[in-house]
Amino acid sequence: MTVKLALEAHDLFRFFRSGDEETLALRGVSLAVDAGEIVAVTGPSGSGKSTLLACLAGLDEPAGGSAWIAGERMSHQPEADRALLRARLVGVLFQSSNLFSHLSVTDNVRLAQGIVKARTNPERREAPGDIIGRVGLTARAHAFPAQLSGGENARAGLAVALANDPPVILADEPTGELDGGTEGRLLDLLRSHADRGAAILVVTHSPDVVRHADRVIELEDGKVVS
Repeated sequence: MTVKLALEAHDLFRFFRSGDEETLALRGVSLAVDAGEIVAVTGPSGSGKSTLLACLAGLDEPAGGSAWIAGERMSHQPEADRALLRARLVGVLFQSSNLFSHLSVTDNVRLAQGIVKARTNPERREAPGDIIGRVGLTARAHAFPAQLSGGENARAGLAVALANDPPVILADEPTGELDGGTEGRLLDLLRSHADRGAAILVVTHSPDVVRHADRVIELEDGKVVS
């Protein structure tokens, strides 16, 4: 596999105001993640981890600096453009779930694929059933989120994140509510996708996620400290 830079952030700043109070959530954060690499982002609550992930995914706009995905600028673009870039280039995995409750697992994956009209690698795009099988949910493919266990929901969410074979996966505490065995299976699935050439960045408090990562970035008070 040829190593290439898949995810970049340059001097990201993010400010939040509440009345006269100003909170500096990100203070000049820079990072880079190569294709095939899993990077864990750690730090205490309030250190800016989730804000960083939101800016990288184009779900939030930094006040300064820029974020790039697979060589394309994500930040400081119109929301419609960011949404299309996110659908095409980024798989986002949340602890709370990224599934629509009124759709089955299969239909959630189909919806994610339907959003993307132009694809850079259509020959690698898997059928929904194949993606669902890869995360071990073939028998639950037609179940709705409310009918799934916590571990099954996590794997279904990963299937949606993998729907368009994205070069980057951004995950926010994806194993926070899972038991050890289910967490290990999810981490193995993330490693498998990294081995296919994706860059994976995981915001986490989990020691097991840190052990599975190739590299760790620690945030404190909105800055990279190690």
